[in-house]
Amino acid sequence: MQDSAAAIRIVKGACPHDCPDTCALKITVENGRAIKVQGAAEHASTHGALCTKVSRYPERTYHPERILRPLKRVSGKSEAPRFEPVSWDEALDDIAARLKTIAARNPEAILPYSYAGTMGLIQGEGMAARFFNKLGASQLERTICASAGAEGLNRTYGHRLGMHLRFFAEAKLILIWGSNSIASNLHFWTYANQAKRAGAKLICIDPRKTETADKCHQHIALLPGTDGALALGLMHELIQNGWLDPAYIDEHVDGWDELRERALQWPPERVAEVCGITADEVRGLARDYGTTSPAAIRLNYGMQRVRGGGNAVRLVALLPCLTGAWRTRAGGMLLSASGWAAPFKNIAALEKPELLAGRNPRTINMSTIGDELLRESSAEFGPQVEALIVYNSNPVAVAPESPKVVKGFQREDLFTVVLEHFMTDTADLADYVLPATTQLEHLDVHTSYGHTSVLINEPAVAPVGEARPNTEFFRELARRMGFDEPCFAETDEQLARQAFTSAIDFEALREQGWQDLPLPEAPFADGGFRTTNGKAQAAGADFVPNYESRASSPELAARYPLAMISPPARNFLNSSFVNVKSLRDIEGEPLLEMHESDAAARGIADGSMVRAFNQRGSYLCKASISARARPGVVNGLGVWWRKLGAGGSNVNEVTHQGLTDMGRAPSFYDCLVEVAPA
Repeated sequence: MQDSAAAIRIVKGACPHDCPDTCALKITVENGRAIKVQGAAEHASTHGALCTKVSRYPERTYHPERILRPLKRVSGKSEAPRFEPVSWDEALDDIAARLKTIAARNPEAILPYSYAGTMGLIQGEGMAARFFNKLGASQLERTICASAGAEGLNRTYGHRLGMHLRFFAEAKLILIWGSNSIASNLHFWTYANQAKRAGAKLICIDPRKTETADKCHQHIALLPGTDGALALGLMHELIQNGWLDPAYIDEHVDGWDELRERALQWPPERVAEVCGITADEVRGLARDYGTTSPAAIRLNYGMQRVRGGGNAVRLVALLPCLTGAWRTRAGGMLLSASGWAAPFKNIAALEKPELLAGRNPRTINMSTIGDELLRESSAEFGPQVEALIVYNSNPVAVAPESPKVVKGFQREDLFTVVLEHFMTDTADLADYVLPATTQLEHLDVHTSYGHTSVLINEPAVAPVGEARPNTEFFRELARRMGFDEPCFAETDEQLARQAFTSAIDFEALREQGWQDLPLPEAPFADGGFRTTNGKAQAAGADFVPNYESRASSPELAARYPLAMISPPARNFLNSSFVNVKSLRDIEGEPLLEMHESDAAARGIADGSMVRAFNQRGSYLCKASISARARPGVVNGLGVWWRKLGAGGSNVNEVTHQGLTDMGRAPSFYDCLVEVAPA
C-alpha cells in the first residue's frame, strides 16, 4: 500500500491574474489532484496570504462546468447557443483551412483578441505573437485596462516605475488614491496597515466609500474624473505655503515653470467646485502631504479610466517630485512597477517580430472592438474583420458599449475561435470553443506590476479532460498553416528559458520559485528618471475634463444626471471567477449602489429592481441604497457575465467607446446615466 505522505507533493506556482500582487503560490497535490493553493510565506510581498479568489483555485480547475473537449457551433449566432463535441484534429484542421482562405485574400482580415486572463509571458503572448507575426494578421492594441496610466507614467518618469511595495510600511502618510486595496491589492494593504499601526495617517481618495476607505483616517469622495484638478489644487497649496523642495525641483524636474503657472490657476475654491468636495478638504490634504515625511502615494488604475486619465496620472506622479518625497525609500508613488522588469525581459526572443518580414499590419484597438467588428472594408480601415481568435479575454462581457460588441460577435460571417475554461459570454458566440489549461496545468513565467520579483509557475497537475495550453494550440495551428520555422516547435520550457536575460538565473528561479530584481531601495533619491534627460517631465500636464459630466456636457446631464462608475465586485477579478459558485454566493447578485438622496428622489427602495440607462442602452439590476455611494454618483459593481445578470446584460451596456487623452484606453468611469424603478 502506498504511503499517503509519498503521494503528496508541493509545487511552486505564481498567480496568473491581472492583479499587482502576483503572488508566489504553493500548490499541494495529492495523488495527482490539486487539493490546496496557498501563498508562499517566504516570498516577501506574498508572505503566505492569498485573496479569497485565488485560495479557491482548485474549485476553478475542477469546476463541473469546465470545458473538457473542443466544441463546434451548430446553431445560428442569434439563437440560443448549441455546440457539439469534436476532436482536436477536426477542429484544428477546419480552423487552419478557414484561416488559410481568409489570409490568401488579406491576412489583416484576421485579428487576435487577448488580454490578461493570464499575465504569463509564455501562455500570454509568447507563441501566440509568433503565430500572428508570421501570418501577418492585424495587430491588437491592448488598452482595455491600464494604457492611459502607463502612458502617463512613460511621459513623466520615462517608464512604468514606482516605489518598492514593502517600504510603504515606513511611511508617515499614505494617500490611497483610486484604489480599493483591501479588495484588489491585498498585500499592499498589509504594509499600509503596518504603517497605520505605527502612527501613519491613511487617506483614501475615491468617489466610492470602499472597504479600504472604511479603514482609513479620512475619505475624500471626489467626483469621477476630477483627480487631475485635485492634484493641481494640491500643487497650488504646496506653492503658496512653501511646502516644496526647490533643490529637487531644480535638479530633477523639467518643465516646472509651466506647471507652476498652471497650478496657480487652481485655488481650493475652484478645485472644490470641480471635484464636488470642500475647499477645506483640499487645504487639509495639501497640508498633510506638504508637511509630512515620508509621504507615499498608492495610485491605482480606477482613476485613469476617464477621458483625462493619462494627464491625471501625470499630475499625481509629479507631486512627490515637487516635495522631494522621492529622497527616501518610504516616499514617492506607486502605480506600476512593471518597468523595473523591462531590462530583464527578452520579449523579442519570445515574440519573434522578425517573422513580420518587413510587413507593417494595421493595428486595431481592443477597446473599440464594438465599432471595429461592425465596420466594412474601406481604404481607410482596410479589410473587414473576418476572423477573430480570442484567448485570455472575454470581450463580450468586458469591452465597453456591449450592445455593439454583441452585435459584432453575432455576425454570421465572422469566424470566431475562443480558447477558454468555461462557456463565457464570448464563448457563447464562437464558432469553435477550445478547452484551455488553467494555471495549475501548465508552465509559465511571470513579472509583476506591483512588486519587483520574477516568478515561475510549474505545472502542478495534468490537464483536465482534453485541455491544452495556449502554446500548444498555436504550435499545432502553425504546423497546419505550413509555418515550418524551428521557433514553432520550441517547447514551453524552451520559451521560459528565453524569457529573461542572463541576469535571471533560470535554474535558481526554478529552485526558489522567484527571484528579486537587483534594484536600489530609493530609486529616484538622486533623480535618474528613465527620461531622455534623466528628469521628471512636467511640461504639458493638465486637467482634462470628462466626456460626460454636468460641467462638460450639460445638455446630456439634463437627461442623464447621475455619474456612474463600475468598480470591480470584491470577489471577482474583472470577469474571472464570476462562475465560481462559492464566490458568486458571497457576492450575491449584480448591484447598483445609490446614495439615499438620489434613490428617494426617484422613488427607489433598497433591494428593488432598477434600470440604469442612457442613449446607449439599459442595464437591469438590483438597487443597494448605500453610504458607499456619494450623492450624484452611482456605482455599478462589475464585471458580471451578461448571461448571469437580470435581462442578459451587464454594466457595460451603458459605457461608451470614447478613448482617453493618452494611451487610447477606454473611459469606463466617464459615463452619465439615469436610474428608474424597473
